[in-house]
Amino acid sequence: MVKIGKVAPDFTLPAYHQGKFKDVTLSENKGKWTLLFFYPGDFTFV
Repeated sequence: MVKIGKVAPDFTLPAYHQGKFKDVTLSENKGKWTLLFFYPGDFTFV
């Protein structure tokens, strides 16, 4: 279980960056402040 103040488990997810889709891994940002923002309505016809 993920808890506040604890290290997040490493994961890879698809992201859209500079006009292309690419895979992003949390460990690529190790030692840096990282903010993950998710909104499920993106790229949908809702």
